[in-house]
Amino acid sequence: MVTIALSKGKLLEETLALLRQAGYETPGLSKDSRRLVLTSTDQQTTFLIVRPTDVPTYVEYGAADVGIVGKDVLLEQDRDVYEPLDLAFGDCRISVAAFEDQESRDRLSQKLRVATKYPNITERYYNQRGVPVEIIKLYGSIELAPIVGLADRIVDLVSSGKTLKAHHLVEVEVIAHSTARLIVNRASLKLNHHVITQLIARLDAGCRQMNGRPRSRKAS
Repeated sequence: MVTIALSKGKLLEETLALLRQAGYETPGLSKDSRRLVLTSTDQQTTFLIVRPTDVPTYVEYGAADVGIVGKDVLLEQDRDVYEPLDLAFGDCRISVAAFEDQESRDRLSQKLRVATKYPNITERYYNQRGVPVEIIKLYGSIELAPIVGLADRIVDLVSSGKTLKAHHLVEVEVIAHSTARLIVNRASLKLNHHVITQLIARLDAGCRQMNGRPRSRKAS
């Protein structure tokens, strides 16, 4: 049996479509499902439905053999997992944003206040640029921070950009692009090599049929 950790929320619907395309049964699973653990009718696959930020933890510690999660989460957490496939859906970007009339304001001589739910990504980005920064960790409604004067900038996940525009914010810089990724537990790849490599191959083929050939790299 293989255990697969799936991300709740935005990625789940496309993830389920990919699994079905690859020939995996997902009985009773949908984006509206409240069940957290489901097993396929052939008893060969167990699905865990968890918060996206928890998927790498389940995989790294072996509670799940594999997982599907956004690259943004992997960049933030830097977990010890294999990442053999870019699944080529859930495309978005991690961006710096500011008010429309302040995007080019020079504050390099002062400590910049940045609100984000990605403190590690944000710290690395500004350290590489040599900009002093005070990071304010938030868990939601990041766009509100500049409006109430809590922060000068935000670092957040951006898809269409409509939410930024609605709050008179503009992208200043794109830090990284993010898509859904397949991650694999190191021990599972060694101990259950045939099954895991077959799963990778099936998902790779499913991606080709759904979206064109995904960007992939050999698991090491």
